[in-house]
Amino acid sequence: MNFGFTASQQQMRDAVRYFAENVVASFIPQMEAGEFPSALVRKMAEQQLMGITIPKTYGGTGRDFISYIIAIHELSKVSAAAGVILSVHTSVGTTPILSFGTEAQKQAYIPKLASGEWLGAFCLTEPSSGSDAGSLKTTARRDGNSYILNGSKLFITNGGAANTYIVFARAEGGITAFIAQKSTPGLMIGKDEKKMGLHGSKTVFITFEDMCIPLANRIGEEGDGFKIAMANLDGGRIGIAAQALGIADAAYQYAQAHHPNIQLADMAVSVEAARLLVYQAAFLRSAGQQCGKEASMAKLFASKAAVAAATECVRQIGRNGAAERYFRDAKVTEIYEGTSEIQRIVISKHLAKGMGI
Repeated sequence: MNFGFTASQQQMRDAVRYFAENVVASFIPQMEAGEFPSALVRKMAEQQLMGITIPKTYGGTGRDFISYIIAIHELSKVSAAAGVILSVHTSVGTTPILSFGTEAQKQAYIPKLASGEWLGAFCLTEPSSGSDAGSLKTTARRDGNSYILNGSKLFITNGGAANTYIVFARAEGGITAFIAQKSTPGLMIGKDEKKMGLHGSKTVFITFEDMCIPLANRIGEEGDGFKIAMANLDGGRIGIAAQALGIADAAYQYAQAHHPNIQLADMAVSVEAARLLVYQAAFLRSAGQQCGKEASMAKLFASKAAVAAATECVRQIGRNGAAERYFRDAKVTEIYEGTSEIQRIVISKHLAKGMGI
């Protein structure tokens, strides 16, 4: 593994760091008041951040996965909410279409998502199925050249603000993936959850009531949905690991600036270890190599480091300034994109298969 960034990756880091510190930071009061930062998303689009890994043929910048992780890391050092908006849009809101969609679907949706004209969301979690995604109850009944969807999803990041939704439902042939647009009749956006952290990021309940989806909007074949969902989880987990790394990094730097002491040594070690795990996983995915174990290791450790760093930051400094926000934002990184318990299960399965350290 090469521990250094290429010139292009260094350029990305410097550009996103400057943008985060000088533009994203100015939106934090608005976001902390609970307002979704639509204007910030437009500015992120102007910086070509909404299609970092999308090929240029579909309107993206064609950069590698490491560059995308650099962007999430740097954004999350300033605003974890901005980091997750981009992460969900890219990793699970756009990539399923790019990886499994037809050429017609790619031409219809990817350019708008890559340019930031449209925002993407991912609808998998339900009131009765979170970690056990295979038990989802939303149904998709075939009706000629269409499907009729009924059911509900919850904790949908970007919901309400997003223009497109990757929806998973149970059809006759098994769990199946669909592309739904916000304007589709029968798609109803519910309440925006009141959260401890990630203020400004929308997390909503969505109901499908006889929502009619054309056959042309099915991704892959009937029964491919679970495979499609799982295929994108590695990238999503590395993205959230990068978000957690950003929070841990920011908490450490804030504590170091305001109250330097010997106890920060442990925090520094954890942040650096998280950095290595996150970028190792990103390196493997960027190289097209298997990274399921490494993605889960990065997610497990970086989220734990974020919670520990933010907790220690508050313990030493109090609720002053950004310390409380780091504390409130950190906890969810141990929960979404697979809980820490799920990451341990994934890692254990890899080890049992002889793919150990």
